[in-house]
Amino acid sequence: MARAAPSLPGMRDAIGGRIRALVGSGTVDLSRPPGDAGLFGPQSVAWRVHADFSAMMIGGVSALLLQMLHPLALAGVWDHSDFRQNRLGRLRRTAQFIALTTFGSTASATRAIDRVRAIHEQVTGSLPDGTSYEASDPALLTWVHVAEVDSFLRAYIRYREPGLSGAEQDRYLDENAVAAERLGARDVPRTRRDVEQYYRSVRPELRFDARTKEVAAALLARGPDAVTNSALAIVTPAAIDLLPPWAAAMHGRSPAAISRPAIRLGARGMSNVLRWALRR
Repeated sequence: MARAAPSLPGMRDAIGGRIRALVGSGTVDLSRPPGDAGLFGPQSVAWRVHADFSAMMIGGVSALLLQMLHPLALAGVWDHSDFRQNRLGRLRRTAQFIALTTFGSTASATRAIDRVRAIHEQVTGSLPDGTSYEASDPALLTWVHVAEVDSFLRAYIRYREPGLSGAEQDRYLDENAVAAERLGARDVPRTRRDVEQYYRSVRPELRFDARTKEVAAALLARGPDAVTNSALAIVTPAAIDLLPPWAAAMHGRSPAAISRPAIRLGARGMSNVLRWALRR
């Protein structure tokens, strides 16, 4: 007797449940007391951008590839993180932090920020050349923040809302600067022009070496199952394609121009499926 095909609601629940389990969204309390809009509020651009899971996923992987080009940011991962053995755990923790600081109550967001600040205080060390680093260094926190929000924003524009106005883009950057400053960042870029100027100023400090190559390989490695691998086959090239051209060149992973339309078509198709599965 032939097995009945799964219903559309059943498929939606299955895909949506798997995604929520992956990012641990069911373990995060995003409730807010009456009158508490959190750090940003429902009318913010941050809510719009961070609510799109597929853009955040593509942008998040791209942000990690960008962040690791800074030797001091890479050193913290190399010396103090289990990322190479447990990348999904690291990605889950990052997703939960963003969810709490974006959609949670002011108190929940503050507690999450305080926890991360306390962790950063413990992350110190030295590069192979003897240069010391501290994860709480304001300049390093600014780099990590800029690479992250710039990647999220560009992914959102490419895969969700191409018509997002320049003013709204600047508003997004300005909103998120508040969270970065609470983490300890300083001189945080608040407009697209500021971000471009910042990249020009910091690029001489960036490097790609054997350690960068190893961490990038761990990030982009095959997943533990067929479903994860299918998603990574779409997310990985889209994340690389999203990198600023100079960053992709440093990684030696610049996609061929002829392949870009197919990469973006696949990512848009995946995004449509994920939005359908997560719609409530």
